[in-house]
Amino acid sequence: MRILLVNPPRSSWNMILESAPPEAKRFIHRKLIGPPLGLLTVASAVRDHDVSLLEMKGEYDLDPSAPPPAALLRKELDSFRPDVVGVTFIASEFNDGMALLREAKAVNPAVFTVAGGLHVTLCPESFDDPAVDVAVVGDGAHTFREVVRAREVGIDVGSVGGIWHRDGAWRPTPPAPIRDVTGADYIPPDRSLLKRWIPTYRVGGAPELVTYVYTSLGCPCRCSFCSIWPGFKGGFMQRSVESVVEELKGLHEYGVVRFADANTLTDAAFVDALFDRIEAEGIRKGYVIDLRMDMAVRYPRLVEKMARLGLKIAITGFESPRADELSRYRKNLDTDQIREGLRVCHENGVKLRANYVVPPSYGLDDFRALGEFAAAHSTAFAGYTILTPMPGTELYREEAANIVDRDLSKYNFFNCVTKTRLPLERFYEETGRLWTIRTGTEVI
Repeated sequence: MRILLVNPPRSSWNMILESAPPEAKRFIHRKLIGPPLGLLTVASAVRDHDVSLLEMKGEYDLDPSAPPPAALLRKELDSFRPDVVGVTFIASEFNDGMALLREAKAVNPAVFTVAGGLHVTLCPESFDDPAVDVAVVGDGAHTFREVVRAREVGIDVGSVGGIWHRDGAWRPTPPAPIRDVTGADYIPPDRSLLKRWIPTYRVGGAPELVTYVYTSLGCPCRCSFCSIWPGFKGGFMQRSVESVVEELKGLHEYGVVRFADANTLTDAAFVDALFDRIEAEGIRKGYVIDLRMDMAVRYPRLVEKMARLGLKIAITGFESPRADELSRYRKNLDTDQIREGLRVCHENGVKLRANYVVPPSYGLDDFRALGEFAAAHSTAFAGYTILTPMPGTELYREEAANIVDRDLSKYNFFNCVTKTRLPLERFYEETGRLWTIRTGTEVI
C-alpha cells in the first residue's frame, strides 16, 4: 500500500508577538525547531509499505512563500497517489489538519484517512467528521500498523483495538493491547524520510543540525496545565540505556540532540548510566534537556556529569514566583528550589531557559512582581507564555466557564482564550515586554 504521512503547518496565531514592544519581538517564539518524531516512528512501523512524508513545517521553513497547505497536499496526492493519508494533530493544528483530511477526500473520495497524535488521544470525540475514517488513540505506531494491515487484507478496521471509527456512530473500539513501547516493542524513527527538510533543523544561526530523541514517555508529575501525563494516562516509561546509545551512535548528521522528554532527569540511575555510556562510546554532541529545578537540586552531581559530557541548555518551568500559583498548578516546586537549581546549573555552565506562565487574571502589579522576580533570577533564555486551558487537561475542566475563544488555532500558549483582567491588548503588551528579561542575546 502507498501511505502518505502529513505534518501540518504551525498555527500562525501569536498575539504576544504582534502586540509586544519592538525590543521584545526578536526573542518571542515564531516556531519550534525539530522533526516530527511521532510520524517518523509511524513510518518505521509500516516500512514494508511505500511510505512518503509531507513535512509542511519544514516546507515553509525552506520557503515561506510556498503554496498554501491544500496546494502542497494536492501536489503530493497527484504525484504519489496514496491509498492511506495520515495526519498528526496537536490542538493548535486541529483546523489545518482537518482541512488537509477534507482536501484528501475531495481529491480522492476512496482514500482512507487516519488522524493521530496527542490531540486525538485527548479528544477523540472531536474527530467525528466525514473526512476522518479512523482516529488512532495512544500508541499510534503499533495501532496504525494494525489499521493498515486490516485494510490490506480487507477486514473491518473495527477489529483493531485503540481506535475510534464510524460504526453507525462515531465510537471507540476496545483498548489496544498493552505494549512495551520503550522496551521490546520500541520502534526506532525512520529519519531517512527527512532528507529534504534536514537543513531547516537549526536553532537561530547555529551551524549544527538538531534532532529529537526521546528517552522516556509520559510523566510522573501532575501539573494541572500539562497535556503530557493525561495523554499517557499518568504512566511513565523509560527506555533502556543501550537502546538510546545505539540511536545516538547513528545520528551522524546531527550535532545537537534535544531529549524530547517531559523531564529527562526523572530516573536518576538511568541518566547516570546513560552518560557513562556516552562517555565510554566517545559520543560527542551537544544536548538540550528538560530539567525540573527540584531534580537539579537533588542530583547536582548528575548535572555536573551531563554538563561535562555535552549538556548545553536545560529547559525548565519556573512557572511563577508565587507559592499559591505553584500550588494551584500542582507544580510541587518552591522558590527556594528554583534559586538552588539555578545556582547548580550556573556553576556547571548550563544555560537555562526558564519558562513562566502568565495567568489572564494578572493586573499591572502582578506583571511588575513577575518581572522583578525574573530579573532577580535571570537566565540566559526566558519564555513568558499565557496560562492556556488545553483540551483534555485538568485546567481545561477548571476553566471551562471562563473560556471566551474556542478557536483551537489559538491554543498554542501565545494567545489568550479566557477572560482577562486587563484590557486584552494591554495584557498582550505586558506579556510581550517580559520577554526582554534575560541575560542572553541569542534566540532559541
